[in-house]
Amino acid sequence: MNRDPYRELRIGFTAAVSHELRTPLARLLALIDGASLPGSDPSAVLDQMRNEVALMDELIDDVLFLSELETGREVVSLGATQAAPVLRAVASELAERSERAGVALRVEIGDEELELPLRARMLRIVVQNLAENALRHAGEGATAVLALGRDNGYPVLSVRDDGVGVEAEDLSRLFERFYRADRARASRGSGLGLSIVKHVVEAAGGEVEALGAPTGGLEIRCVFP
Repeated sequence: MNRDPYRELRIGFTAAVSHELRTPLARLLALIDGASLPGSDPSAVLDQMRNEVALMDELIDDVLFLSELETGREVVSLGATQAAPVLRAVASELAERSERAGVALRVEIGDEELELPLRARMLRIVVQNLAENALRHAGEGATAVLALGRDNGYPVLSVRDDGVGVEAEDLSRLFERFYRADRARASRGSGLGLSIVKHVVEAAGGEVEALGAPTGGLEIRCVFP
């Protein structure tokens, strides 16, 4: 009998998705139960419910997108895109969220004409996930920088922050699905953002790495051919 080498991976992934969905679902059920209690604020409870539903929706969207990437249904590197306008557009769109998080979001462009070997949609997804990861985890008072330039001639897209950072032993695991370092356990993301970044960049022939600093902070570097 032929053994499916991916069966255990699929089972593990399904179990992980189920586990990740249970948390916002449990919070949603608790909110529903508490909505009828004396003294509850219906408007505030509704806002919290919307947040939990939005989190579940984000998780489902990310799972479906990652599945499409892995089955080859999403073409990643069909063409190239000028990157500077995408970085600025994403930073502008996240300005309000950046203010709420207390994390300053800046853009540094070393080469205005630099193109990356990604379709526009794929590049936007990578930039947005990198920026959102920094806003979620850098910590209040930090600064996150979306940067574009070259290193030894190779195009580099990165986000670096001066926030709380990540323990050295966690760096290599940041791109695993649903993995969260201890300081990020309470984060409200899907846990798939950096996995998607890694998959897209590697599908385009690039490499991704996570770098820490002795004084704190984190840098995610995407280096393209």
